[in-house]
Amino acid sequence: MLQNSSKKKKIVIAGAGFAGLRLARKLRKTDFYITLLDKHNFHQFQPLFYQIATSGLEPSSISFPLRKIFQHSKNVHIRLCEITEIQSENNILKTSVGDFGYDILVLALGADTNFFGMKNIKEKALGMKTTPEAMRIRNLILKNFEDALVTTDESTRLAMMNITIVGGGPTGVELAGALSEMRKFVLPEDFPELDFSKMNIYLLEAGSKLLGAMSEKSQNKVLNYLQNLGVEVMLNAQVKDFDGTNIYLNDKQIHAKTLIWAAGVSANTVSGLSQESITRGNRLKTNRFNLVEAYENTYALGDMAYMTEPDFPNGHPQVAQTAIQQADNLAKNLLNIQKNKPLNQFLYKDLGAMATVGRNLAVVDLKKMKFSGTIAWFLWLFVHLMAIVGVKNRVFIFVNWVVSYFTYDQSLRLILQTSNPNIGNR
Repeated sequence: MLQNSSKKKKIVIAGAGFAGLRLARKLRKTDFYITLLDKHNFHQFQPLFYQIATSGLEPSSISFPLRKIFQHSKNVHIRLCEITEIQSENNILKTSVGDFGYDILVLALGADTNFFGMKNIKEKALGMKTTPEAMRIRNLILKNFEDALVTTDESTRLAMMNITIVGGGPTGVELAGALSEMRKFVLPEDFPELDFSKMNIYLLEAGSKLLGAMSEKSQNKVLNYLQNLGVEVMLNAQVKDFDGTNIYLNDKQIHAKTLIWAAGVSANTVSGLSQESITRGNRLKTNRFNLVEAYENTYALGDMAYMTEPDFPNGHPQVAQTAIQQADNLAKNLLNIQKNKPLNQFLYKDLGAMATVGRNLAVVDLKKMKFSGTIAWFLWLFVHLMAIVGVKNRVFIFVNWVVSYFTYDQSLRLILQTSNPNIGNR
């Protein structure tokens, strides 16, 4: 067990995503003894995973070493591990590297891909919730094109070239747009022997609209953008099965070896939590202070937290802004507890939503205005660039984007395979 020789209160933060990292940074100059746990030694900027998958950025550009962030923070201690169990009666969190005692436990483990119980799809489709998974998509797509060059069967060649994305949220929309630009500007130059007029990019959405959380104006605009880019958008399309070559819907099937699943998320769970505290999507029921129901010193943030308020009777959206705002509020409340001050209830501030489809094509929904096109695209670039941790990372990303904008090219089309099946390989 990690020992704390001082009498500072011990806060264990499980997860270094948007919520966990934000909370640790807010408390790093306080009188708490903080242990930050994660299975990676870096923070990942998830909104740009699709650019890793489509060779637009290198993984290190959207990842930032945790130890560098907290180099000068004496009260923050980082450990790499898998969380295995909570023993709340003893205030112990069990992990793959030992036990951690705590006075306060904060669960910020994020969410994973939800395959809705479909075994074949879980085994054969590709999720995109981590940097290694994004690299795996890039590897598979590029390897399929290499294999398409040498296959003698036309049907197999088309299956290797076709790509299907399931999920019409921001991830699916942005990935479909990026792939369509690759098909037009990049792939014909790399693989001149292949006929890319025969390559199909499908975007399947089970609902009746893309970008369900955005305005009708933005939904229609994005649909129009994608169709003009040659993406075959299929609404009210529910996937039933996938055998590795064919995707089966209710009334038809799609011939494609690549199925990217961006259709939903399910919160990561930890053994030992009361079943009464767990609700739909594996989220943890919390009060307005992010305190998990039935616990006195365990909090949940971000994707793991299910909190209702008048404007959000079904819980808050599982997006970065929710995680960041909840972490800010919890940091203030933990300090207020120390000072015997009143606590602040969490109130989500909707800052708007945005999505990009491709070069000069984006939509933005703000509280009092909605717009699209080039201005929206530049705003999307600026917001995402400023949200990246580290000046060096911002510079690398900015340079990559500028070069790509003027050359219509991505220079990171590398098939990087390792002996570890979880990194880069199918």
